[in-house]
Amino acid sequence: MTCPNSTDSPTTIETWWPQIQAFLTTGITNAGSEGTNRVIKTVARDAYGFRNPENQRLRTRTATTRRHRGHLNPA
Repeated sequence: MTCPNSTDSPTTIETWWPQIQAFLTTGITNAGSEGTNRVIKTVARDAYGFRNPENQRLRTRTATTRRHRGHLNPA
């Protein structure tokens, strides 16, 4: 029995190899920016329907500050 995605793995690794190699060389990832983007999208979903775009911007800004990050409930 084979995994249905096993044929895609070599192509995926080949596509992402420069990024994988950069991580292996430096130990640096983009996890911080990915996490921040996730929080922004979550807040935007929660604030959908607000009539004041400034309030949505302020909610996003507040949610992404270091003090408030620990209080988020991951989905």
